[in-house]
Amino acid sequence: MTPLALSLLLGAAALPVNAQPATSTANGAGGPAGSTLPTVRVDAEAVEESATSPVIGYRAKRGATATKTDTPLAETPQSVTIVTRDQIVDQGAASLQDALGYAAGVRSDAYGLDSRTDSVRVRGAYPDVYLDGLKQAYGYYTSTTRTDPYTLERLEVLRGPSGMLFGAGTAAGVVNMVSKRPLFETQREVGVQLGSWNRRQLQADLTGPLNAEGTLAYRLVAVARKSDTQVDHVPDDRQLLAPSLTLRPTAMTSLTLQGLWQQDKSGSSSQFFPWQGTILPNPNGRLRTDRFIGEPGDHYDSTRRTFGWQFEHRFNDQWAVRQNFRAARNANDAHYTYGDFFTIPGGWGADPVGQRRLGRYTDSSLTRNQIANLDNHVEGRFATGALQHTLLVGADFSRQHERVWLGTSYSTIDAYAPVYGNVQSPLRAPRPRTEQRQSGVYVQDQMKLGRWTLVAGLRHDSTSSQSDGSQKASDSANTKRFGLLYGFDSGWAPYLSYAESFTPQSPRLGQTFQPLRGEQWEAGVRYEPQGRALAFSAAVYDLKEKNQIVQTLPSVFDQLGATRTRGVELEAKGSLTRDLDLVAHYNYTDLDPQLEGLPRHQASVWAKYRFAIAGTPGFSAGAGVRYMGSFRDTSGGASGPQIPAVALLDLVFAYETDQWRYALNVNNATDKVYFSTCLSRGDCWWGARRNIVASATYRF
Repeated sequence: MTPLALSLLLGAAALPVNAQPATSTANGAGGPAGSTLPTVRVDAEAVEESATSPVIGYRAKRGATATKTDTPLAETPQSVTIVTRDQIVDQGAASLQDALGYAAGVRSDAYGLDSRTDSVRVRGAYPDVYLDGLKQAYGYYTSTTRTDPYTLERLEVLRGPSGMLFGAGTAAGVVNMVSKRPLFETQREVGVQLGSWNRRQLQADLTGPLNAEGTLAYRLVAVARKSDTQVDHVPDDRQLLAPSLTLRPTAMTSLTLQGLWQQDKSGSSSQFFPWQGTILPNPNGRLRTDRFIGEPGDHYDSTRRTFGWQFEHRFNDQWAVRQNFRAARNANDAHYTYGDFFTIPGGWGADPVGQRRLGRYTDSSLTRNQIANLDNHVEGRFATGALQHTLLVGADFSRQHERVWLGTSYSTIDAYAPVYGNVQSPLRAPRPRTEQRQSGVYVQDQMKLGRWTLVAGLRHDSTSSQSDGSQKASDSANTKRFGLLYGFDSGWAPYLSYAESFTPQSPRLGQTFQPLRGEQWEAGVRYEPQGRALAFSAAVYDLKEKNQIVQTLPSVFDQLGATRTRGVELEAKGSLTRDLDLVAHYNYTDLDPQLEGLPRHQASVWAKYRFAIAGTPGFSAGAGVRYMGSFRDTSGGASGPQIPAVALLDLVFAYETDQWRYALNVNNATDKVYFSTCLSRGDCWWGARRNIVASATYRF
């Protein structure tokens, strides 16, 4: 047992245990099924939901990512998907891409099983990832300390350009992760997980008031994990502490301090194998999905340390000021090997006849990054005649520095019977130091006139980026958005919106890039039937973007001209009956040119049913199917092999009481071997094999 695991369990045991049971759990889950369930749900719904509060079930009613204000989704004229804490828990999500596997408009595993990062695409492009409204990372290597879903209350996916509010929001949109925050009622849990590939995890989530006056509350989230992966010699170890403290000296003022220390020790589960021997025939047969062609001891280790705050002061019922700040220090120490798939694209450059001995590159790098983000805004709610306004005026700033030391060496290995130890470790040499700055000012007005809602906003950004030895590159842009929605008494709400994006691109390995620019028209409709805990949405969109970055080789990046994406998205969320919850979606995506890992057709459905056995309530069972249609990558002017369509089955069985929750999650239950993508540049990426995790959680 690690020191962190021991300390978090001792810390939990040291806290008082005389608190009364809460009506909802710290992770947002409801009480047990059967006779106790209706009482739990009534109590939970008596507490007004906010854009950051826990949600009972799969359907959230309010969000903040689309407007930076606490707004009902029924009044938001742009596509938004919210993944609640309950859904994350029920589906056993162990990563961000796991948690987004059933989200509309999202391809969550574009690079399949990649232990280095979460490979999420939204509407065919790379979304920016935010945490509590502030951008989390700039560039690939600063995002490789992967966020643990156990630290999150919800995920909000804003689909389509979001440059007017965030500045750094691509045409794909924004994935905004909302952290668990201190609660003023005592809710505590500790849990254990055991699973495939020798997974062993301890976790704790402790929150509650710190004084009798109810002005101070804490939260501590901790995770300790030791695990292997489906690829030999690649671990998935993690230690994490996320403390937070909320001070509310008055009903009008709130300050939440947030910290995070996270250390991941992993490797590269992606071996970059060529087409021949994976999706295409090889005289030696197909390579194993657990094959490792690096060297034992290879690693991909990262550390993230962050500190920040969220401040709000309300002057009265109409006016409020807020400030969000976060500073982060990230370090990535990588030494890993990947196959030579590009000397002969898709083939075996070191052994084109025998196709057995594979060339391999070893990259050794150290990346250090510092990031600071600040967002200030004033919100005012007032009326001019019959027109109701929610006015938002703000300014935000960001700055990031990056240093990279990199070395590369080349060797060969028998990929079908690897013998390790024949590789020279490369020497690291410094790359040019890079810096990026951005500042923006924005104004937005949400106007209501009867059943009409109009959202209009304008933003101006100034950016600069520079590498050592090169001239500073500066740019600026104005972005705008508007949306018009009408809400009928019946629960139908059709809308039309237009949005733009302007996204500065971080330098990569000393190379600078032009900013991304995008624009989108979207028409859609929401439907929330009265008296039902259900929500339906449908949207059609036309999205254009230019200057998208593609990685033609592991260390070579190009920018595309214009890309255009048109599509249709359908989504349903909520409870069909008191005991049956549902999540379903369908995507049709038409992208020109066809970029990596994007099928035209995607669909998923997940349902969970609560029931009693022999008069004992608290049981539940769930099943889900994720479908991905066939596709072919044609980026970079080349064409990859056809990727077959695939359907994957996920299962859960759970038993829950007031204090205990036992669950068994099985993802890819049929253990289907499939490819998430095969890139036109020459390499294939396997999807995740069957993963079984048993968990037990104690609440007190």
